Amino acid sequence: MGEEQKRMLEISILRYDPHIKECKPHIETYEVAESPGMTLYIALNEIRKHQDASLKFDFVCRAGICGSCAMVINGRPGLACRTLTSKMGPQISLAPLPVFELIGDLSVNSGNWMRGLNERLETWIHDKEEKDFTRLEERMEPELAEEIYELDRCIECGCCVAGCGTIQMREDFVGAVGLNKIARYRLDPRDKRSDAEYYELVGDEDGVFGCMTLLGCEDVCPKSLPLQSKIAYLRRKMAEIGWS
Repeated sequence: MGEEQKRMLEISILRYDPHIKECKPHIETYEVAESPGMTLYIALNEIRKHQDASLKFDFVCRAGICGSCAMVINGRPGLACRTLTSKMGPQISLAPLPVFELIGDLSVNSGNWMRGLNERLETWIHDKEEKDFTRLEERMEPELAEEIYELDRCIECGCCVAGCGTIQMREDFVGAVGLNKIARYRLDPRDKRSDAEYYELVGDEDGVFGCMTLLGCEDVCPKSLPLQSKIAYLRRKMAEIGWS
């Protein structure tokens, strides 16, 4: 693609640094020459490198694995490193994910929220017996291992949280990311918790019964996880044991 053929992008970014007293939320627009294979991550680096070194946004892996570069892209949560500018119009708007603590501009602290969620839901293997590390684990059927792995692909990017209508109204709602974790451990035969122990964590309006089934979480999940089907799975299992 020749220099004269390059498309110019107008990228409008919601800028705000809560740590600067005089700073007010405002929109700043930057022009970037599109290059072949350009992602929003690349475009943002071009802005920070050549136009505005103060621009704040997060990244680590650049491969859609860490979830750090999640942001609201044209009104929809997504990953900057996985979003090709060629699939978008020349005007692009960016904003930080809602719900999470704002660090500045497009950078949010989703780690504290996710850590609190994991501690609240105790998302680790609970084995009531002392572990014998000299013995191999019991064999797991490949189909079950694959089903557990599918849910383990969650990268805790926060897109489902940002796209959830319930969380906007009920701040203690665990969201699809939390319910996905409970479904994952509920499947794992190595976790020795009873059904009641699982459901005690999410069997209320802040858990599985708070979901309004708007499908926003599944629509924006960059890993295309079956979030709604797992929420339905938990509800069905609770009904089977007469949970109320």
